[in-house]
Amino acid sequence: MKTHAQAVVIGGGVIGCSILYHLTKLGWSDVVLLERDELTSGSTWHAAANIHGLHDNNNITRIQNYTMDLYNALEAETGQSCGVFQPGSLYLAQTEAREHQLRLQAAKAKYYGLNFYEVDRAGAERLHPLVNYDGIRCIMYEPSGGNVDPSGVTNAYATGARQNGAEIYRFTPVTATDQQSDGTWVVKTPKGDIVTPVVVNAAGLWGREVAALAGIALPLQPTEHQYFVTETIPEIAAMDRRLPSVADRDGEYYLRQEGQGLLVGAYEKDVRFWAEDGTPQGFGHELFADDLERIEDNMMRAIDRVPVVGTAGIKRVINGPMIWSPDANALFGPVPELKGYFCCNGIIPGFSQSGGLGSLTAEWIVTGEPHLDMFPWDMARFGAWADKKFTKAKVGDQYANRFSIHFPNEERSAGRPARVRPIYEAQKAMGAVFGLNYGWEHPLWFADEVGVQDTNGFTRQNWFEPVGDECRMLRERAGIIDISNFAKYSVRGQGASDWLNAVFANNMPKAVGRSCLTPLIGVRGGIAGDFTVTKLGDEEFLIVGSGMAERYHLRFFNMVERPDSVVFESKTEAICGFNVAGPDSRALLERLTNASLATRDFPFMRSQRITLAGVDLIALRVSFTGDLGWELHCKTQDQQRLYAALIETGRAFGAGPVGSRALMSLRIEKGYGSWSREYSPEYWPQEVGLADLIKMDKAFLNKDAYAVLQENAPRERLSIIEVLDVDQADATGGEPVFLPDGTPVGRVSSGAYGYSVGKSLALGFLQGVEAGAEVDVMILGRPHRGVVLAEPPFDPEGRKLRA
Repeated sequence: MKTHAQAVVIGGGVIGCSILYHLTKLGWSDVVLLERDELTSGSTWHAAANIHGLHDNNNITRIQNYTMDLYNALEAETGQSCGVFQPGSLYLAQTEAREHQLRLQAAKAKYYGLNFYEVDRAGAERLHPLVNYDGIRCIMYEPSGGNVDPSGVTNAYATGARQNGAEIYRFTPVTATDQQSDGTWVVKTPKGDIVTPVVVNAAGLWGREVAALAGIALPLQPTEHQYFVTETIPEIAAMDRRLPSVADRDGEYYLRQEGQGLLVGAYEKDVRFWAEDGTPQGFGHELFADDLERIEDNMMRAIDRVPVVGTAGIKRVINGPMIWSPDANALFGPVPELKGYFCCNGIIPGFSQSGGLGSLTAEWIVTGEPHLDMFPWDMARFGAWADKKFTKAKVGDQYANRFSIHFPNEERSAGRPARVRPIYEAQKAMGAVFGLNYGWEHPLWFADEVGVQDTNGFTRQNWFEPVGDECRMLRERAGIIDISNFAKYSVRGQGASDWLNAVFANNMPKAVGRSCLTPLIGVRGGIAGDFTVTKLGDEEFLIVGSGMAERYHLRFFNMVERPDSVVFESKTEAICGFNVAGPDSRALLERLTNASLATRDFPFMRSQRITLAGVDLIALRVSFTGDLGWELHCKTQDQQRLYAALIETGRAFGAGPVGSRALMSLRIEKGYGSWSREYSPEYWPQEVGLADLIKMDKAFLNKDAYAVLQENAPRERLSIIEVLDVDQADATGGEPVFLPDGTPVGRVSSGAYGYSVGKSLALGFLQGVEAGAEVDVMILGRPHRGVVLAEPPFDPEGRKLRA
């Protein structure tokens, strides 16, 4: 066995073999895969292996279509059959909400040039005559949908990797992964050790156990999952073609042809967890006992829709394990706290995603960053707060609602609260409806009664009017926004200024009390983050950034060597914050402090340490709403005292609490971008209006990458659209944008109703479209006429901010 390798992949399922194959395609031939048993052991071998291209997330749609296109090419390259069947897939909508979802996906397919379109009942009956289409509102057809052979695909990846120089060792369990002082890893097995700079955990059912060898706790939990295959069905045996699969997600089952019968699988409400305390080391190709009574309700719905299911005998039942993350998305990417350790775990639709995940993982390893923004799958989206209790609750909810629609702005209650701050109960008593952000509970909006919850849908919901009241209150008087979710960092010590200048693209403030906005540049020159940096004292700084990206951003901070004299410390748990904004915000705050808040004494983008309501805090003259306002950052133990004073004093001004839904509307009125929506590594600074904040006369992280594209014309520009043709629904993000003649020109990144300007608004990326142009925004999958605005509708000159 080899003793050294460029990378070691642990796990011989479809994902591990795909990563190995794609590493070799990028030129890394000195790579090794270690499998504890036989290839496909675990959950790969018994998978139903359905493939489909469309997903609610645009980038996941891209990688799923890449995967589907890859299989036939992989067969041709390797000579190993992947067992590809692509008779197409029919998607059925029984409800209005499902129809909205399918129509939006069809619009996205048109934008990306994918084959997914509506068929009428007669067309559907020709495609699949065994389906009863009564009660179906809408039918979409995906011609490339189908299924593959799990063993064939896995072995094709393995064959391709071997042909390109990789080595695969079966029956070689990993017993330890020890990191050395130089950052390399020693991967230990009973057959010998391998030294490598890169370890990839693709261990499937054993992902938790392999991670634990490196001191990592991954939020994963296996469940049982059942499907069955019928005996031969005469109507199918008599056909000279293969039937398309049926995606009846309102019925909570899936169905496709298998041989001359049908395969039917279900995600039932009665979830059965497995191996809660660890996957058994000796498990391999075993199955669990059949338990079809558990999926009886799903089976009956399948029989109602495809009656021949009820007349066919059952040939075999598969009840096997699958392993889930808390949100059913992959745990993907390098571990921020470790050098050279990558994860690719918790993949549910593995055969729809194996190619894309393998390609992006290999690209991240070889080049330092994937070309697509995959933050929704980044393992850094979870922290230590995602413990076993939280993970189990969320996995149970995800499994039981696998085919439920995930609506825009939807918040699910399972596993919560995970983390709360001192004012949580006070906010609850004020009618707060909470959302989850990196484990923290935070107010989305405030209802008139305690205990009110969100309703969910693609149209305007029960929070639409209350959020409007919050927006108007803040714009007309003042509002108090809990911004404790923002990530806060303290950087201090001799050399702090120099280190920060080496990290960020803008020049760091030189004078105490000054603040600056700065981008963080990604490995490919895009926007990895945006931050406010404030100089608090001699070699002492406060940094404020995206809360949900705190662990993600740790990767970038770790890329720049930090002197021993510089202390970098997260203060997100130790510091809480409020934004008090609106035309009366100055008068409100002046009642609580002796500090002068007049512009001459406290200008825009300045900071001071002040005492407010008896609380010592850091005040920053800045506001994400675009109004006159201050951010107030205090110690967590002072949060209750400060909040009570702000709320009590605010009553005299007609001011009160404002949630994050209102903040979304207010910042869109102002045209402000937001991390993971408008700012991501995919987008260049000149495309999102941040190029002026980059100072090329100094060194900073990934400057060379930005220099390569600095003079490039924007591929597309961040623009603001007023949607004129609105019918009880606003853009939320992801909607394609077309010219009136049907030419695709862009997509929405954020959307909301602008209550204080009386406009339905969308921020988005447009190509070759100037201000004043008319466009169609595909809200609910249907064209809604809009016009591209020349400037944000709220205070475009920024006078209110500086008042």
